[in-house]
Amino acid sequence: MFRLLLASLLATLTNAYAAEPPAETPAESAKSGVEEFYAACKAWDADGFSKAAELFGKAAKQEPRSAVYKYWEGVSHFHRMLKIESRPGGKESPKAKSAMEAALAAFEGALDLDADHAESHALVATIFGMKIHSNMLNAVRYGPMLQHHQKEAVRLGAKNPRVKYLVGVGLLHTAKDDEAKRKALDTLLAAEKLFAEEVTHSADPLTPRWGSASCRTFIGVAYKMLGRNAEAIDYFNRALAEHPSDHIARQELAAITSKEEAKP
Repeated sequence: MFRLLLASLLATLTNAYAAEPPAETPAESAKSGVEEFYAACKAWDADGFSKAAELFGKAAKQEPRSAVYKYWEGVSHFHRMLKIESRPGGKESPKAKSAMEAALAAFEGALDLDADHAESHALVATIFGMKIHSNMLNAVRYGPMLQHHQKEAVRLGAKNPRVKYLVGVGLLHTAKDDEAKRKALDTLLAAEKLFAEEVTHSADPLTPRWGSASCRTFIGVAYKMLGRNAEAIDYFNRALAEHPSDHIARQELAAITSKEEAKP
């Protein structure tokens, strides 16, 4: 009787363990995070970006020496912030500020692990630039750090399209005259060429491939700021063809189109 009970217990335990799915490895969590991130980009979905950040955060906890997982966690939080800010009143939202701080912490964590990670430097500089733009009093605190990270980004990622794109956007946001706007445009056009070259390269899923559509959007913005509406319309349409959920391209295109239609 005892042997029968023991055999039954062992069989039950064996079945229980067999029914449990194996724990997901860090690489598997990260791969799922990449899929979730690009799906969220396509749908422009804050919840999707949040889910991606959770998956990359899980991978980073399992493999705490990986700068790549921390970088991707930051990218997911960064895009979640952008999505929240795109809503009416979103820039003042506590959720947007929380997402910004989470992104900053993740990028700084990536740089602690890999001080030569160019895209993390560029994104940290971008976040500091956003903080300054929202309140010029922040310039004293964040200005020197912005300059440091931007210089490192350019030094380490001169041929990186996302670095070039982020630098171009920063130049565009601070441009005060046509010369500065043209410099920003030239930088963004150079980024577009680098994005085109990047498409031909084979890479693993964790190699970044985001940013090309947004780069075209900001090229359109630069052309619009320079009064070159035909080129602006072309680039907004090209951005929307790649990323139909791009709200900036859609709004800018609608604004130009309404003005063109209002002309006598």
